[in-house]
Amino acid sequence: MNSRQTIIRRKTRQIMVGDVAVGGDAPISVQSMTNTETTDVDATVQQIDRLVTAGVDIVRVSVPSMDAAEAFKRIRSRVAVPLVADIHFDHSIALKVLDYGVDCLRINPGNIGSEARIRSVVDSARDKNIPLRIGVNAGSLGKALLRKYTEPSAEAMVESALNQIDILDRLNFQNFKISLKASEIFMTLAAYRGLAEQIEQPFHLGITEAGGLRMGTVKSAIGLGALLMEGIGDTIRVSLAADPVEEVKVGFDILKSLGLRHKGVNLVACPSCSRQNFDVIAVINELESRLEDIITPIDVAVIGCIVNGPGEAKVAEIGLTGASPNNLAYVEGIPDHKINNENLVNELEEMIRQRVAAKQLEEEDLIASG
Repeated sequence: MNSRQTIIRRKTRQIMVGDVAVGGDAPISVQSMTNTETTDVDATVQQIDRLVTAGVDIVRVSVPSMDAAEAFKRIRSRVAVPLVADIHFDHSIALKVLDYGVDCLRINPGNIGSEARIRSVVDSARDKNIPLRIGVNAGSLGKALLRKYTEPSAEAMVESALNQIDILDRLNFQNFKISLKASEIFMTLAAYRGLAEQIEQPFHLGITEAGGLRMGTVKSAIGLGALLMEGIGDTIRVSLAADPVEEVKVGFDILKSLGLRHKGVNLVACPSCSRQNFDVIAVINELESRLEDIITPIDVAVIGCIVNGPGEAKVAEIGLTGASPNNLAYVEGIPDHKINNENLVNELEEMIRQRVAAKQLEEEDLIASG
């Protein structure tokens, strides 16, 4: 029996970032951000292409100057994925990328300048039906808030968010999402929980400056996982000091582990021990590398011995149980054939790809039949 509980998501209004719905009952989207020089158009486009191959839903690009805005125009013409422009201080850059086809603006209204400048950006976004993302970060709170709270805190972050929202409320603009990011997990959790009770806009989740690949993954999984389990969160970015493609992989892995997104291969594998009948770690590493291109959801179990192997294999689409002298492969929970160690990875890959092809054909037939 499947004991997984259904996560009841927070009710939010829905916005559109390009063709990706955020909030409401839309799937939780996975974002990343380019780390190339935006003015290096070729390098930025190449990185975006790699992110798209990894399955990213939305890509953010920093646009700190007019030169970067002109580069953004050329980038926009070469990629199809929804793009968010990250802009601070200069409202004229925001106006320029709005003309160049941006799908969302990441700004803080409070640092754009006078109300007239803020209004010009909001009016243009409204005319073009482009949403905004308000980004509150514990590391860049305003001086007045730091004097009031003496140091960054969840309360200060929530007040900062409400101050930004008040500006948009005065301008009668509700087409926005919001993030409240800190590098400290408990502060981040408290901020999102505190604001969740006060507004209906969708949330962009992240643990900012989480660290390198290993530590950043751990912190993000704990922080984002806790909020997602409570139903909080509509789009996520895993912030890693690593290749942005890793952010996308970790993001989808977090969502898959909670049953919130089903994309690509979900590998169930034992940690290995002296009972294993093949090198589990080597097999899993090789499979992960070979199967990165698959986006069709499929559950695969690879267990090194007969203690837990049959049970896991029976609830997976493709399963493998270690045994001597030959390992036993399962298809749809039913024992299918034996595989020796010499040809293990090749046969598993072939079985998985055959099952994926069959699922894709089933889906195409379903669509064709209406």
